[in-house]
Amino acid sequence: MPSDIDPRTAHASPAAYPPPPPPAPRPPAGVRATPVMAGAGAAEELAFHRLDRARSRPPRWWRPLLVALVAVGLYLAMMVAIMVPLVIIAMQVPAFASTFDALTRGEIPGIDVADPTGFLLLVVPLILMIPALLAASRMLGGRGVGLLLSVTGRLRWGWLGRSLLAALAVFVVQTAVSLALAVATGESIVVDASQPGLALMLVLIVVFVPLQSAAEEYVFRGFLMQAIGTWLRHPLFPILLPIPLFVFGHLYDVWGLLSVGVFAVTAAWLVWRTGGLESAIALHAVNNVSAFLLGAFGLADANATTGSPLDVLTAAITMAGYAGIIEWMQRRRGLVRTRTVQLRAPMPVPQG
Repeated sequence: MPSDIDPRTAHASPAAYPPPPPPAPRPPAGVRATPVMAGAGAAEELAFHRLDRARSRPPRWWRPLLVALVAVGLYLAMMVAIMVPLVIIAMQVPAFASTFDALTRGEIPGIDVADPTGFLLLVVPLILMIPALLAASRMLGGRGVGLLLSVTGRLRWGWLGRSLLAALAVFVVQTAVSLALAVATGESIVVDASQPGLALMLVLIVVFVPLQSAAEEYVFRGFLMQAIGTWLRHPLFPILLPIPLFVFGHLYDVWGLLSVGVFAVTAAWLVWRTGGLESAIALHAVNNVSAFLLGAFGLADANATTGSPLDVLTAAITMAGYAGIIEWMQRRRGLVRTRTVQLRAPMPVPQG
């Protein structure tokens, strides 16, 4: 049998062969390498508001509208499901009936959110937005529903924890300064822990308010930003356009609404800047928990719907301080802010 080995090169030195190709560089820590598939097109870096292009189903201009409609339908179905037992309870418990009647008539300002019953009647319906939105997004958008959370497709727990610490530090300072100014102007500051059901109220605040805050971020800074991002590429539009919907969902006077607007701009910018909802959820949760806790101890009015120019200034300083800390933290850690996706190569056109 003839040999397949050329005797002229059988004893060639290793230097006669070309060196092997160098190994591919490893991605930085925290960055997932994107495999290049055969026939794939160019890679694209997607910011948070453009992540709908990274879902398993190709983006369509009409899909966000359909997701919103299905989510509203699912939400209403869940509301009906919980209303039936609430009606039965209201028929049996007179103390609950008045609060429930006010809610069903749309008299939201008449509900005492410092009372556990009123608190739950307002907070739980907001939390239900999470399963309604996630179910609708999964049904119509396909896999990758975790991209509503961040560019990594999941909640970045470490970054959420650091953001919570930053928010706590900022709000502790803000609360201390506000109380000190109140004392300096002659206002009496009295901690009142005599309210009935205080322990239950504290547990409800700690458990349910973060979920309520996360639900609002899912809708206004998650879904709405990415919905608008499917139509408009520049991040300024997804940051600013959802703000009126968020602001006018709060029943405050003009100063209160301006304070909410300052918060909304800051939260949306943080989501785009950090590539996820974590910093906005932390800010929202700490802000709301602080307000409810101060109200539970008589240091603030949890049912207040009015504000002042000083409240707007305080909100602006607080939001700017928190945003500055988050910006410094994400720069220092090299936080992943975009997601790399491989675009599909166009199909070759047969030559005739």
